[in-house]
Amino acid sequence: MRAIFKREFAAYMHSMTGWLFMAVTICLFAMYASVYNMSYGSPYVAYALDSILILFFITVPVLSMRVMAEERKQKTDQLLLTSPVSVGKIVLGKYLAMAAVFAIPSVLFCIFPLLLSRYGTVPIAESFVALLAFILYGLTAIAVGMFISSLTENQVIAAVISFLVLFATYMMQGIESLISSTGNIVTRFLEAFDFYSHYSDMINTASDITGTSRLTTVFDITSVIYFVSVTALMLFLTTQTVQKRRYTVSVKNVSADNMKMGAYSSVTVVIAIALTVIVNILAEKLPTEYTSIDVSSNKLYELTEQTKQIVGAVDEEVNIYVLADEDSSDGVLKQTLDRYAQLSDKIKVSYIDPLLNPRFAADYTSDVTITQNSVIVETDKRSKVIPYTDMYEIETDYSTYQQSVTGYDAEGQLTSAISYCTSDDMPKIYFLAGHNEYTFDSGFNAAIEKENIDYETISLMECDKIPDDATCVIIDAPETDFSSDDADKVIEYLNNGGKAVVITEYVTNEQPNFKRILSEFGLDIGEGCIADNNTGNYYQAPIFLLPDIGYADETSGLTGEYSYIMAPYAQAVIVPEEAPENVSYTKLLTTSENSVLKTADKEITTFEKEEGEAEGPFCVGVKAEKTLDNSSAVLYVFSSAQMFTDQYDSYVAGSNKQLFSNIMGSVANHEVSVSIPAKSYEMEWLTINAFDAYVFKAVGMIMVPAILVAAGLVIWLKRRKL
Repeated sequence: MRAIFKREFAAYMHSMTGWLFMAVTICLFAMYASVYNMSYGSPYVAYALDSILILFFITVPVLSMRVMAEERKQKTDQLLLTSPVSVGKIVLGKYLAMAAVFAIPSVLFCIFPLLLSRYGTVPIAESFVALLAFILYGLTAIAVGMFISSLTENQVIAAVISFLVLFATYMMQGIESLISSTGNIVTRFLEAFDFYSHYSDMINTASDITGTSRLTTVFDITSVIYFVSVTALMLFLTTQTVQKRRYTVSVKNVSADNMKMGAYSSVTVVIAIALTVIVNILAEKLPTEYTSIDVSSNKLYELTEQTKQIVGAVDEEVNIYVLADEDSSDGVLKQTLDRYAQLSDKIKVSYIDPLLNPRFAADYTSDVTITQNSVIVETDKRSKVIPYTDMYEIETDYSTYQQSVTGYDAEGQLTSAISYCTSDDMPKIYFLAGHNEYTFDSGFNAAIEKENIDYETISLMECDKIPDDATCVIIDAPETDFSSDDADKVIEYLNNGGKAVVITEYVTNEQPNFKRILSEFGLDIGEGCIADNNTGNYYQAPIFLLPDIGYADETSGLTGEYSYIMAPYAQAVIVPEEAPENVSYTKLLTTSENSVLKTADKEITTFEKEEGEAEGPFCVGVKAEKTLDNSSAVLYVFSSAQMFTDQYDSYVAGSNKQLFSNIMGSVANHEVSVSIPAKSYEMEWLTINAFDAYVFKAVGMIMVPAILVAAGLVIWLKRRKL
């Protein structure tokens, strides 16, 4: 086999065929890479690779057309067929020679992601999975071309048929849709010849809700098995074709033995095809958790431990209905739902085509605008509709009115809905109003809803007391003082085992009654604004605090090296060094020792310490817990009114919202927080200067291809003279 490989590889290198194949492949890749990666700054190599798949329609037929057909035409195949080398080794040696020619540009492509990493963050794992999918596609296409070449002695016919077959395997999805939009037995059969779908299962350039092509790379083992098995089948069929001819050449006339050999060959072919089909069917039946490895940079499909714990504890039937035909549903969402179904046998996912069942959603919601790919979660207790628009976080650029998807929130929405539909009761919180309090932005209200907590705004003036069903009350930065009666109602609620989240803001008027609520837990507020002069503890200016985060259940998932909470314009929460007898404190957010409390009675002209100003560290977020006779009361105090707003939360990638969600989960006594943050789609674009981009274009599109063509031409001319 080694001799066959050397002979064939040398033949490609001593003619123009191999050199042209490499030159065209590299040139076309460089052309698309220069646009997607070098000009646009995309960190994803997969876009360029996906664009050059059409290259295989032309280059593979040219590469493979002579490998078997020319041997037959020149009658040199008889020398091989009568040699002591087995037919299988002959076929494999020839195939490996073509694979080696294809491997040369493929190796160069593997270097490209590493070069791109000089200009920013490149998803290396996703890039190499995309390269693997590209290489597998190419190797399978070469095997197909080789098989077709073995069927004829005419190279042109072999090239044309190879082109048509490879084009059909690329366009098979479109062919299937022309036959039937809903699928039938014919389209199921044609799916076996759909190369591009299996390729895209690994690259998965699914469109998001705005129609933007979105890379969501997985290492799909079933696709690997498909390409490997089809390649092996093509090589086997090539071997059988040559084997039959070998015996035909060896026997001068058609004998009974020759007929038997033909029958034996046909049976073997049928068995090989059947085995290939069975292997792929079994691979498709394997659980998704074992066959699809999430290598996306944002771990798009990977379910969090929170979801695994919540779903694992479900002990009743949960039906998840997707309002879409399964074949045309959101591919990203489908992958996520498959993983939910794998977590528990209590969860059943069904796809309901709105075209066939237009009234299905009406049984669950009166919203007539509910769109395709929306999801309904149902149990015997209750149901919840998740609009498709809630699955993604969308930002609108109001200067151009263009929308872009910034995050994927399907797991957060689904886990919250499952918890909601399986819970026995719903906790409730009350926002207190009547003192010019702030109101939460939509993002934080959504965080409350994701924790499956009901909420309502009440005025204490209209209530004799805080309602008995209150799980927690929120006092959001009142600008006027509480009345003595209002403060007594809050204190009474807390001393009966209540929970409260209090957010403060500096105001010019005195608030003795409001502060009396805090004093029940031994706390007070230091007037002024904290400036932290430690460069690692502020953003842009020392008053935009990035305090140190303490270890607690409420800060779970936020204590990593690059996790930040932003607390702008914060006051100081004065926590006594010696806590009252029945009170304990957990400092959640603390400034550095280089912080100072700027006095509020004069304009701030410097962030450095001035005479009479207190020095840090200061507490800007604390949990106080008071032990009562039969229960306990909990008070959370945060001294930055802007902290729980969407604007400042966006500066720290949602960490403020995560802290708030953790607190909501704690006050609702959720063993596991139900609120799971959206998975960010944000990937920094590469910054590539114009000079480097021009150099890449010149080298990749012109110099390297020209050198390869010139080298092939020189070798070819030299051999002709010899």
